[in-house]
Amino acid sequence: MLRGYRYRIYPTEEEQVLLDKHFGCVRFVYNWALDTKQRAWKEEQKNLSEFDLVNKLQRELKNEHEWLREVNSESLSYAIRQMNTAYQNFFKKSAKLPNFKKKSGLQKFSCPRFSKADFRHGLLEIMKFRGKNAIRCRFHRRFCGELKRVTITRECDGRYYATCLVEDRFTPLPKKQVLRETTIGIDTGLEHFATLSTGEKIASPKLSKNASLRLARLQRSLSRKQKGSANYRKAKLRVARIHSKVKHRRSDFLHKLTHRLTHENQVSCICVENLNVNGMMHNNHLAFSIADAGLGEFYRKLAYKCEWYGVELRVIDRFAPSSKLCHHCGYRMPKMPLSVRRWTCPDCGTRHDRDINAAINIKELGLMALPVQRGEVKPVEKPPVDDRATKHLRSDAPMKQEKSVRTISQAEQSSSER
Repeated sequence: MLRGYRYRIYPTEEEQVLLDKHFGCVRFVYNWALDTKQRAWKEEQKNLSEFDLVNKLQRELKNEHEWLREVNSESLSYAIRQMNTAYQNFFKKSAKLPNFKKKSGLQKFSCPRFSKADFRHGLLEIMKFRGKNAIRCRFHRRFCGELKRVTITRECDGRYYATCLVEDRFTPLPKKQVLRETTIGIDTGLEHFATLSTGEKIASPKLSKNASLRLARLQRSLSRKQKGSANYRKAKLRVARIHSKVKHRRSDFLHKLTHRLTHENQVSCICVENLNVNGMMHNNHLAFSIADAGLGEFYRKLAYKCEWYGVELRVIDRFAPSSKLCHHCGYRMPKMPLSVRRWTCPDCGTRHDRDINAAINIKELGLMALPVQRGEVKPVEKPPVDDRATKHLRSDAPMKQEKSVRTISQAEQSSSER
């Protein structure tokens, strides 16, 4: 299985200069390949392949720009491959049209071959950085397997990272038997990030909101600086570090939460809703809080960790009335605005917490669903529920519904005979 391991690297000043050359050359080759491909199609109606662009790079571009020979040639060729893959994804309608890379912001390049990790001495070797020039790396965890590719990244806060793609010996655990006792339902929200069907509520960290005051002060300071000056670059770096800290804290929170959900209490099945996070971001009043919570990243991490550790993930329809249904008797409320956090069932008189009731209904709907494979969403059809009919979301619901249908049919027959 291919898995990625991300490490912090600490290059010297000389190594930083050479890394910056790699960033610039890879960006230049990517933009050149994108421009050449677009012009060839616009002027000659000719589709240049990856092989054609690599040949032009070796025979023409390197002769025109000798400084391209100072960096790793494998990284330059791989930049063309990435551009070609971006075009293929665009024609498959799985991504947007590739854009030209900018000098500012996140910078990265990849080394597809000839890389080595020295765990004993804490060194990472890639092409142009070997022997005494190897980059110092902090290996906070080791991997066992073949190192396929290394991607060097410089983030906006000036820190360098190395992402190692490894084909390790890890095999996903077999699926566990799905039982009601080891199944949990999860209802995500903004005030409470996640509410479990067990009644536990996990508070939302609200990282961006907590850092907004300091971030606003630094951004005001940045706006008063002259663009391009040394003080402007220093102020811009301070702002970038705040954003980077918020991003890393959010990632740490999501990793720990998803690891806990897939490991604790012998969980065999997790039921969640198929939320349209991109559509929810169009709500101007809640977009900031939704982005701060990181719901999309939470579902992504939960999906692949369930696949790794043998936990079945079941996704129910986003339009299922999980908040409106009484999990005790099945009564459905006609309306349920977001301002209502607690409500009483008019049929059975049960007092409900909105989030806990929704989590329990998600669990019950998930137990009625078929297994869901990773990467595929199979929404569960909404149960045929009316306002006051017998509609139980438990496993004995079909039997009770059949009994009610029989009693109704018998009553109709007796009335017709009379």
